[in-house]
Amino acid sequence: MLRELGPLLAEEGIDVNDMDVPDMETLQNALNRAVERRNMALFTPVGQTRELALTALRLVVEAIIDDDSTLSAALLEQVEPESPDNSAPTVSACIGAALGLLDDWLSGHHPQAPDGLGQRTRLPAGHWTGERAATDILVLARKRRAFRSLDTLLIKQGGHNVLYGAARALAAV
Repeated sequence: MLRELGPLLAEEGIDVNDMDVPDMETLQNALNRAVERRNMALFTPVGQTRELALTALRLVVEAIIDDDSTLSAALLEQVEPESPDNSAPTVSACIGAALGLLDDWLSGHHPQAPDGLGQRTRLPAGHWTGERAATDILVLARKRRAFRSLDTLLIKQGGHNVLYGAARALAAV
């Protein structure tokens, strides 16, 4: 982890090979900023990473709409925690892309989103993985705050539930 955060910490004036810092508070603050920047990069996919995430989400949404929970779950389970060679969709990219789209669509900030979409969107009845996360995501997205609340969602619901909930929320839209 320190190797990944090394360049970000260096920008804060901290050398990971020589952890001589004035005090623990300085180190903690620098680590907090570095982790926040790293997470922002992970959850804001661009280029090929975004295309892979959007393709995976489209397939999952289609399976949910077709009421094929087995296929939708299988597709979500194929989303990888990390993809060093950028050949597979990642959990963070899928979550970030989904929350960004939901924020734009449901808050009325997307020019092609129908008026009042946020107020008309309802999750389907039933019990499914990520149900509580999906409910939270829709409430936040209507206020254009789902992406900004990412840390809170992940802490409160866990990455697995947020991934499933984000996909379910997209299908509801």
